[in-house]
Amino acid sequence: MKKLIERLFIFLIGVPLFAALVLFLPWKNHLALNLVITLLSALGAAEFAGMLNKKGFSVKRLEAFFWGMLCPLAQTIEGSFFSRGGSIAVSAVFIAALSFIFAARVFARPEKLADALNYMLAGMAALVYPGIFMVSLIRLGTVEHAAAALLTFLLIVFGSDSAAWAAGMLFGRNNRGVIPASPNKSAAGFVGGLAAAVAAGILAVYFAPRAFVPRFLPPLPAGFALGFFVGAAASLGDLAESVMKRSAGVKDSGSLIPGRGGVLDSLDSVAFAAPVFFGLYRILFV
Repeated sequence: MKKLIERLFIFLIGVPLFAALVLFLPWKNHLALNLVITLLSALGAAEFAGMLNKKGFSVKRLEAFFWGMLCPLAQTIEGSFFSRGGSIAVSAVFIAALSFIFAARVFARPEKLADALNYMLAGMAALVYPGIFMVSLIRLGTVEHAAAALLTFLLIVFGSDSAAWAAGMLFGRNNRGVIPASPNKSAAGFVGGLAAAVAAGILAVYFAPRAFVPRFLPPLPAGFALGFFVGAAASLGDLAESVMKRSAGVKDSGSLIPGRGGVLDSLDSVAFAAPVFFGLYRILFV
């Protein structure tokens, strides 16, 4: 019961806060929301570094925090102050940071050279996950109907997560353990979450027609495709982080969020779903 209360408390705080940032602070292509996303990406990268350290990959949490912040911050600055959401700054920052990571041990003391490859791989991982994934969510704030698109993304991802949890609790007792990496996940939960995501995608097309004008598909299959693939990506993100945690031998990525664990425990689905949503939105809709 305590776990349920904590989970509901975070859901009732986090989702309305996200929605409020979208609706009431749209200034500069949702600058306020983008800064929050940047901070969460940095915190998630620091937690990821903690898991990497348990496997012998040497990158400091503070350094990973910096790497995780770089690309989302570059996209925030470019999208809010210089353009309508291109990714030139992100590409330049990513290449510069990667070059530094690869060259950082060139002048190191001999005893530091032994772990140079581990440092390079860990630094590159912290630079990419979840930061590069979250860049797509920041770019979504630059589209013409950004508020509707962002709220639809919120509805699909968090609606899918909540429906999966509820369906698993109600109908998943005898169909758990389908995926060894996450034995508590059930087939019923996966189906329930995906059904909720599809429903959210279809509702968005019909209730926000100005933001979701299909390019080449009728509204129903366009909404279905959006919800299905974004919902599947969100589930995959959750499972991928379960693999990471199981490999690192930890239950949660951190302890910052009551009832949810760490930042990365709440960001995993969002990170995987963000580039899928942004790509499909640009492909399927005008």
